[in-house]
Amino acid sequence: MAKTRASRSELSRFESRMKRGTARIGVIGLGYVGLPLAAEFGKAGYRVTGFEIDKKRVATLNAGRSYIQDVPTREVRDLVRAGRLRATLDFDQLRQMDAIDICVPTPLRKTRDPDVSFIVSAVQEIVPRLRRGQLVVLESTTYPGTTDELVRPLLEARGFRAGKDFFLAFSPERIDPGNAKFQTRNIPKVVGGTTADCTRAVTTLYEAVIDRVVPVASTQVAETVKLLENTFRSVNIGLVNEVALMCDKMGIDVWEVIQAAATKPFGFMPFYPGPGLGGHCIPVDPFYLSWKARQSGFEARFIELAGQVNGNMPFHVARRVAEALNSQRKSVRGAKILLLGVAYKADIDDVRESPSLDIMETLEKEGAKVEYCDPYVPVLNHGTGGHRGKRFTPATLRAADCVVIATAHKVFDYGLISKHARTIVDCRNALQGRRERGVFRL
Repeated sequence: MAKTRASRSELSRFESRMKRGTARIGVIGLGYVGLPLAAEFGKAGYRVTGFEIDKKRVATLNAGRSYIQDVPTREVRDLVRAGRLRATLDFDQLRQMDAIDICVPTPLRKTRDPDVSFIVSAVQEIVPRLRRGQLVVLESTTYPGTTDELVRPLLEARGFRAGKDFFLAFSPERIDPGNAKFQTRNIPKVVGGTTADCTRAVTTLYEAVIDRVVPVASTQVAETVKLLENTFRSVNIGLVNEVALMCDKMGIDVWEVIQAAATKPFGFMPFYPGPGLGGHCIPVDPFYLSWKARQSGFEARFIELAGQVNGNMPFHVARRVAEALNSQRKSVRGAKILLLGVAYKADIDDVRESPSLDIMETLEKEGAKVEYCDPYVPVLNHGTGGHRGKRFTPATLRAADCVVIATAHKVFDYGLISKHARTIVDCRNALQGRRERGVFRL
């Protein structure tokens, strides 16, 4: 009973500070996940401190400027001026926080094994500064068991106990960059704690800023939720990419097939083929799940197969470029290729894991001169060196031997592309019947 009373006492104090609006919120990692979350807490009236190792980010944020497309500079400026948002390199200030959100990257190693080194580094910063009553929440996408099997032992190393002295939970981020309809506040927040009191504490935290909080039974369930969501997308995209390749061999228009199938009011959800997967989540998260499955002696064959299909799509695009050039009696070597779009999806500036980068690298290795045009990404450091984007003009389109529509930004004038490009590889069905001759699709 003593343990329960101690836990309830700390829990009551935490809940009280949250309800009064006096709780201090710390966010470790101010990237695509951390900064929008920090801004939401700031807008709700809480004092938020962002912890970073990037000096440039700290200086930019404290000057009232945003570097994340989904968080307007106006919003950051107002929060900084009101004293509700600031960034620091000083991790000693973690001692002052009532809640600490860990929002750091979780990439894959080249062997497709999880790289949780950023999580470990963040937790090691917390350990010597951990105090009673604090809530620690891991938001970084990771394999099931990370919170309880990795994070918890590190935090408990000095004698504190999760659920008694401090609270520990996992809540998967669900950010969709560039989505104007669904953003941090109105995306339901799944939460799972290491104990019932931990779940209650993390629910209290997010109910202050999120429209709907969805508690689940454990951290492992919460961790698996995010992986299932993105594995679902990866597998279905892999399926439709394979169907696209199959339809190409049989001379069938896969886009018309999908459009017609989507008229069924039940039992079908349309997914669309493309040049490959991009972003930090869908190309990465399924392999966290398959890696954990292997540790349990289970082979996740759907996940691995989808990864192979999706991973090969950039090379398929490169082959289509070769076919398009052959139609002009040109070879890839020495050809001028213009990529339209290097962001991983339309209308954003995020190039993480973008298939355009693989397409560019493959064509450059084959001797092509590759340039790109992307109004959201004026400068790109990749492959053989830095690239500066070309202006989107008729002259730029005409100068290319082949134009590749890799990202269907709305700002591109597709009528202009259809009129001035000699040969086009349309990876997104962006032209939609504007022109047939000289257009090669997936």
